Amino acid sequence: MENETQHGLARIRSSYGKFSDKEKKIADYILNSPETIIHHTINQVSDELGVAESTVFRFCKRIGFKGYQALKIALAAEIVTPMKDIHDKIDDGDSFSTVSEKVFRSNIKTLESTMQIVDGTTITEAVNVILKARKIDFFGCGGSAVVALDAYHKFIRSGLVVNAQLESHMQLMAASQLTKDDVAVVISHSGTTKDTLDVLQVLKDNQVKTISITNFAKSPLTKASDIPLYTVAEETDFRSEAFSSRIAQLSIIDALYTNVMMAREQSGNQALQNMRKAMALKRL
Repeated sequence: MENETQHGLARIRSSYGKFSDKEKKIADYILNSPETIIHHTINQVSDELGVAESTVFRFCKRIGFKGYQALKIALAAEIVTPMKDIHDKIDDGDSFSTVSEKVFRSNIKTLESTMQIVDGTTITEAVNVILKARKIDFFGCGGSAVVALDAYHKFIRSGLVVNAQLESHMQLMAASQLTKDDVAVVISHSGTTKDTLDVLQVLKDNQVKTISITNFAKSPLTKASDIPLYTVAEETDFRSEAFSSRIAQLSIIDALYTNVMMAREQSGNQALQNMRKAMALKRL
């Protein structure tokens, strides 16, 4: 089990799409006012929400804590302890090196937070469907298109049939040609980009298995995708959280690729050697 003094809110966000209605009621209460939970007993929470104490206790267990008290400790640590790594304010008088350090710390914090909520079972499920797929297509718009292209650049080394289109019309065309034997990896920080959701609708109509990589557990993309994977990123003074999440998205892609290559063993190694041999023509 993960460290119970960290990332209570992140765990709730990452699991939100899998909660029952009662669990979502508890989750919303905690996410909207985590400070209240710290000072409330389990009895007070159950009375306020109109749910049984046992329901609150099971919710705590569901997100990986031993009980209500363990969740309170985690939330207190998150709220009270200053998160200096990411919340260092960038000041006008900061030197170039200081600003650079704060950017690096923000990225490190994003990776650490995302690593805490990576679910091994979900990663395993995603790897297995990729391995069984006839074809894998990567989709993303805007900044996420760059991540989709990076995924294509990695997975083309695997020997699997892969594709990525950057233009929205071409994405719709590509999605329309996929079938239930294929897999689509859909990347969107917000999970609410219209072009991405249009692609997702075409994929669902064709019964294509979908893996999503997104930062918001409540998003339409999360709710509609078969296998949701999450990043955790927060906004800083000069960068939106989408900038930080890109680092985490790339890392999730790296994790998927590495697991796929290990599972493919000899065939994966042969594909990699073929690629390296071909690329050697580009070097003097």
